[in-house]
Amino acid sequence: MKYLKYFAIALLVIIIDQAVKMIVHYEMDFGTPGQIKVFGDWFKLHYTTNPGMAFGMQIGSEYGKLLLTSFRLIAMFGIGYYLYYIIKKNLHPAYIVCISMILGGAIGNLVDSVFYGVWLNNAPYNAPTPWLHGQVIDMFYIDIWEGFIPEWVPVWGGSYTALWPIFNIADASIFVGVTIILIFQGRFFKEELAPKKEEEVDEIQKQFIEGEENV
Repeated sequence: MKYLKYFAIALLVIIIDQAVKMIVHYEMDFGTPGQIKVFGDWFKLHYTTNPGMAFGMQIGSEYGKLLLTSFRLIAMFGIGYYLYYIIKKNLHPAYIVCISMILGGAIGNLVDSVFYGVWLNNAPYNAPTPWLHGQVIDMFYIDIWEGFIPEWVPVWGGSYTALWPIFNIADASIFVGVTIILIFQGRFFKEELAPKKEEEVDEIQKQFIEGEENV
């Protein structure tokens, strides 16, 4: 039962992520014409796709997408096993929830990459095969700023872009999970570190006692 509830969190993230993506795909127009303002001009629903990583980042090569999808497959099994391991070790429940969210987000975007090229026919025109080349659907747009970035700026220079990339439920789940772990890592791992410190103190006391006896 303790395993089921945490893997159920990952499954819930996947279901919500895929449901939202399907609604966006079938009910919204692509791009700016279909854009919906939610809170003024700064938060919008904007249907777009990206062939790369989370938050629209990409690997620039002919086989970049294939490598990325393969990596996601390996990562999915790795995170899944790690989740099983930390549940078995009874680590901090909030930490386990965070890993569950990360797993759900990783699988959510993996489904797009593996199947959407076939199911939704959204693979890039030059993809060698629609399988494993599906584009990820994004929809949440926080419009803080957009404009042309100067050429001298590394990586993003010379392009017209938005300050905050468009993202989806899977991206948000991964981001929130990682952020919470970074903020509360001291609390999450305190229980693991405490026994080690006690062992170190016991060892020091033992050496001190032995030293006095030798004197």
